[in-house]
Amino acid sequence: VDPMLGSNEDFEDLCAAARARGIRVMLDGVFNHQGFVSRYFNGDGFYPELGAHQSKASPYYPWYHFNRWPDQYDAWWGIYSLPAVNESQEDYVDYIIEGEDSIVRRWLRAGADGWRLDVADELPDAFIEKLHRAAREVKPEAVIIGEVWEDGSNKIAYGVRRRHLLGGHLDGLMNYPFRNALLAWLLGGDAGQFRESMETIRENYPPAAFYSAMNSLGTHDTPRILTLLGVGGDCGGESKQWRAEHRLSPEERALGVRRLKLAALVQYAFPGSPTTYYGDEAGMEGFEDPFNRRTYPWGEEDAELIAWYRALGKARRELAPLRRGALCYTAAEGDVLAFTRTWEEDTVLCACNAGRECARVTLPWSAAEIGGLLCFPTDPDTGEAVVELPPLTGYLLRKSPGRE
Repeated sequence: VDPMLGSNEDFEDLCAAARARGIRVMLDGVFNHQGFVSRYFNGDGFYPELGAHQSKASPYYPWYHFNRWPDQYDAWWGIYSLPAVNESQEDYVDYIIEGEDSIVRRWLRAGADGWRLDVADELPDAFIEKLHRAAREVKPEAVIIGEVWEDGSNKIAYGVRRRHLLGGHLDGLMNYPFRNALLAWLLGGDAGQFRESMETIRENYPPAAFYSAMNSLGTHDTPRILTLLGVGGDCGGESKQWRAEHRLSPEERALGVRRLKLAALVQYAFPGSPTTYYGDEAGMEGFEDPFNRRTYPWGEEDAELIAWYRALGKARRELAPLRRGALCYTAAEGDVLAFTRTWEEDTVLCACNAGRECARVTLPWSAAEIGGLLCFPTDPDTGEAVVELPPLTGYLLRKSPGRE
């Protein structure tokens, strides 16, 4: 659905069907720039009404800043096909936010539950504040998530310290720092650095923002996670043609799958909202855009990964600690990362070994207190349980409820 193209009579039914299955719909709002061929700019003259590119008399002309009309104008990052919008122009603010039938209000009333704001750093604070207020007026529980690639608590963008997490602006952020730290560890880094990076985010973010951060391993703006983990990087030194044609070898794919299973285990066990880019769970490959946008492999999904993601989703749904629990690290050094999530009397531990050698993790419980979820520890009860972690292996273990 492209909300800016007008009404969609099927959208309410889509949202109702999703909600019946426990799914909420969040729309992606790209309010900083538009397309050259959008009905507002109408660069190719496709639409019958006048766009800003056809005439200065167009009602949309004030939305853009022309250095020399019609072919020289501000564009997002200088890309001519993406003309930038003046987010402070009154008519534009009314159309997107303030009007009774504005884009933000209309689609929330139609059933959407929130908005993800593209390039939030490039939207004025006043614009985001108005958008947040309008969304809450229509739907008090609406969620506004911003695309921010760094620590959003102290971000300075275009010379302005942003107010992303100071209330009344964004409810949460895309957690690219989580992705960066996790990939660095999986590709040979130190688990201690992952903990350090995430503890910095936890210290800087309000608790609600930390526990609702959008934790993704891949997006349309990044190479496919399986490809990254299989080849060990983005291969930026290779030609674009090479990256377009490359497919993982059987050895690279096997390594990528094992690393991806570890990455997804941490993602689903860690505080925040695990977010999966379509097809990552099915084993899709590809480097950067557009190679990461191939069609879903219907009928050819990776059965091993599908089963793993289903098990993780089931665990996340059924175990309250994985959704709400407090975070405590048990081990974070070298190849080994282990942490617990505790909610009330229930505790779940995630223990992972990203290395090529076996590792051991000492647990804060006896073996008799542990109920296996995805895997069982193998050592007998010797007081404190010691779990053997084979190479590139992760366990999700639960302390049996009610046992002291």
